[in-house]
Amino acid sequence: MRYDFDEVIDRRHAPYSYSIKWTTSPQIAKMLGVDKIGDHCIPAYLADMDFRGAQPIIDAMHAVAEHGIYGYSAHWCAEEYHAAIINWFKRRRNWVIRPEEIVYVNGTVEALKQVILAFTEPGDGIIIQRPVYGPFTGVTHATGRRLINNQMIEGEGGYYTMDLTDLEEKARDPRAKLLLLCSPQNPVGRIWTDQELLEVSRICRENGVLIAADEIHGDLIRRGAEFHPLAAVADPSNLIICTAVNKTFNLAGLHCTNLVIPDPALRERFLASFGSVGPSPFTIAAVIAAYNEGEEWLEQLLDYLDGNIDWALAFLAQRMPQVKCRRPDATYIMWLDFRAYGLSPEEIHDRIYNRAGVLLEGGHFFDPDRGGGFERICVPSPRSILKEAFERIAAQFPER
Repeated sequence: MRYDFDEVIDRRHAPYSYSIKWTTSPQIAKMLGVDKIGDHCIPAYLADMDFRGAQPIIDAMHAVAEHGIYGYSAHWCAEEYHAAIINWFKRRRNWVIRPEEIVYVNGTVEALKQVILAFTEPGDGIIIQRPVYGPFTGVTHATGRRLINNQMIEGEGGYYTMDLTDLEEKARDPRAKLLLLCSPQNPVGRIWTDQELLEVSRICRENGVLIAADEIHGDLIRRGAEFHPLAAVADPSNLIICTAVNKTFNLAGLHCTNLVIPDPALRERFLASFGSVGPSPFTIAAVIAAYNEGEEWLEQLLDYLDGNIDWALAFLAQRMPQVKCRRPDATYIMWLDFRAYGLSPEEIHDRIYNRAGVLLEGGHFFDPDRGGGFERICVPSPRSILKEAFERIAAQFPER
């Protein structure tokens, strides 16, 4: 069937939406640093799509609702749950996963937290690579671990690379126990090359550093690009991979992350620390339907996302040429560089958030030290909403 990604669906006032992204809640206003969120505001700060989901997923959850009993459930009660995951990654990424390697956790940030708790001790070092998804910093501090920043190198045109020399130096620190790797990278949109992944794997393996790779954006790649899971490229003996339907099929509200832990000893240690939790019957049904029947929806989505990104880049080139942004290899995220305007981060924030009424995510969230002047925008919305957001922003930055 054909899906209409141009359809504007009310997520702010519609019953049963409960949307964090579209709420006018004072809590979110405080988090974003604005006095008040009004109905005029356009939220583009959250990695959350404004599109109606794949019909097979909707049908599957309707079927669960109609059953009428919502008692305790577990993914291992449904053989097709594991089969759906295994078949998806074999088909889409040429990655072979065994059923016993899959461990369900209720959300990706929670999964990273549980990995930290299982494999490190308070005071141990956690390596992250800024700019990077803010909760990498948050879970490190919340668990009482020491943050070690392996700063990425910003190159020509906003092309970021890993500083592998610095990573090797940081990994030699005997207190460094874990690398949180974001792949594809959020917010800069890089797909790491096989050579980069192999070198990261080598460095960490030789220095006894475990790698937890967040690969939840791995299905959202540009046409012509190719994403390789770390475990399909490198020695999997020191790897834990985070996979999820959350970003691919816009199911973040179901809080479903499937860790893949190939090494039996690592898996046993994780389970001894974490125990186990069971997804809801709605989550189980949604995962099976998404991976077995959601491909048609995803293929149409990828075309639409490419169109949104290409439109936004063309708009910036014509109307806001001082804003620098590289076309992301993957994700629906754009990392906007406003530094050429010579304005303070506070002034940039005020113009976009308060005057334009467009809610983005400030660069400090991803890099507290060097993120000033950057803003992250998420573009998985109907193009009419995207255009309105960019028009409003442009009006606050007139070209001289």
